[in-house]
Amino acid sequence: MTFCESTASYEKWLSAELEIVPADLELKHQTMRTAIFPFFRATFYRWAEIWPKVCPECAKAPALLAVGDLHVENFGTWRDAEARLVWGINDFDEACRMPYTIDLVRLAASAHLAIDSEQLRLPHRDACGAILAGYREAIAAGGLPWVLAGKHAWLNDMVRPGLRDPAVYWQKLEALPPLTGKVPNNARRGLEKMMPGRNSKWRVSHRVAGMGSLGRQRFVALAEYNGGLVCREAKALAPSAWDWARSDTKAEAQPLRYQRALDIAVRAPDPFVRLQGRWIVRRLAPDCTKIDMAMIPGVRDETKLLHAMGWETANLHLGSGNIKRVMADFDKRPAHWLHKAAAKMVAATKKDWREWQTHSENTPHASIKA
Repeated sequence: MTFCESTASYEKWLSAELEIVPADLELKHQTMRTAIFPFFRATFYRWAEIWPKVCPECAKAPALLAVGDLHVENFGTWRDAEARLVWGINDFDEACRMPYTIDLVRLAASAHLAIDSEQLRLPHRDACGAILAGYREAIAAGGLPWVLAGKHAWLNDMVRPGLRDPAVYWQKLEALPPLTGKVPNNARRGLEKMMPGRNSKWRVSHRVAGMGSLGRQRFVALAEYNGGLVCREAKALAPSAWDWARSDTKAEAQPLRYQRALDIAVRAPDPFVRLQGRWIVRRLAPDCTKIDMAMIPGVRDETKLLHAMGWETANLHLGSGNIKRVMADFDKRPAHWLHKAAAKMVAATKKDWREWQTHSENTPHASIKA
């Protein structure tokens, strides 16, 4: 299939799994045209489809529970049960049982694109080497979460500027118009469970956010509580696009794995993130947020940052119980395998992006009109 055909097919499948917000999906389509990195973030479904053909030597690797849609901006911060600031993988929407290599190659490909757009400033091969070194060292050490309370001062200095200004953050949430329609039952139940205080009064709004998940329903509940504002978000989940990409092979669909990923990872978890039916409910706050690469200071040790990302990838993989087979495969791979695989997937992504850019903006996507 061409990229546009794949997009129509995937969105038709997705609209059968959940309710689509047409205006948000159109915004996603428009944003995909603006630059290669947003396009990359928005199109894991295409990656899942072409991956076995472009990187057959990686696609046959041992499988485990992987992030799937991993990239350099799928990292963020949260507060754990001890109120410590933690950094790590921020989104498991596409988590599924996949070859372990998919996370490493997709992370490396995103680093290639970040280098090409001057968001990162180091050679492509060095970026891939740092990711692999972090991954290997974390596996050898048994993993360790990235708790920023008194440790990892260099990483703390990098991510702090990316935390949101509290006054501006809460003003934006308060400015969201109240929802006029109904909140689906499981989303409402999840919000109720996560909101503090049995008698707290809160209002619900629709929120537009994300790239890969843009077009799905998101509801935020905002309330005054003990002298300040609190917020919870419920985001609709669907099976991983990996399942869509394998639907013609009669592969058995996997259940939602978001909660499983949180539970098995070597992690200092956010106690306010929980699956409710087919909704992921989480706390929103100025310091519980995704970190944009543009917000990280220009003077930084990028090798250490990518090393940390490789380490955090291993923190999830370690929980799958298949790590001996994974490392046996990892150790047999030739020099620069990650760089070469990432370069091939970047080339394929750029080809798809050029197709999307030349695709007429007036062409209707009939399959997404849910």
